[in-house]
Amino acid sequence: MPSKNVSSADNQQERLKMIGWIIGYVDGEGCFSVSLFRNKTTKFGWQVFPEFVVTQGEKSKKSLEILIKFFKCGKVFVNKRYDNHNENIYRYCVRSKKDLTGIIIPFFKENQLKTAKKEDFKIFAKIIARMNKNEHSELSGMKKIAKMIEKMNHKKSSKFLESSETKC
Repeated sequence: MPSKNVSSADNQQERLKMIGWIIGYVDGEGCFSVSLFRNKTTKFGWQVFPEFVVTQGEKSKKSLEILIKFFKCGKVFVNKRYDNHNENIYRYCVRSKKDLTGIIIPFFKENQLKTAKKEDFKIFAKIIARMNKNEHSELSGMKKIAKMIEKMNHKKSSKFLESSETKC
């Protein structure tokens, strides 16, 4: 009769394999992004919108469902394509600040990415920490977040920083 320790060791090995797979998958297909959108219902007319996303073609949609099962948060959305590709794109998205703070960020702090996305993640985590302190509800905090966003991903200039709302 096999001992519980063997079963537990097998489970641990499977979990470590899964973690390695997730890190590689996110390094290749994932993105940590924060956007600033115009929103007239907010204090400054702009909204901070953080999200963790992993994209995949329709044929590999099941891999996104593995992420939902593993993290126990997020949703998969279809992004219908109207270009020369033959399949739709699916996006696993986590947008809840609670889930980002309590699940996604701790996971990637403990299990670090290997590509340039590691730096984007660090900035992303700092922005979420600022949001958790409500710094985005003050103009100075919103400006700091906008400057941090400019250092992420494609490094575009922030329309928020160029807007009349931020000129003082």
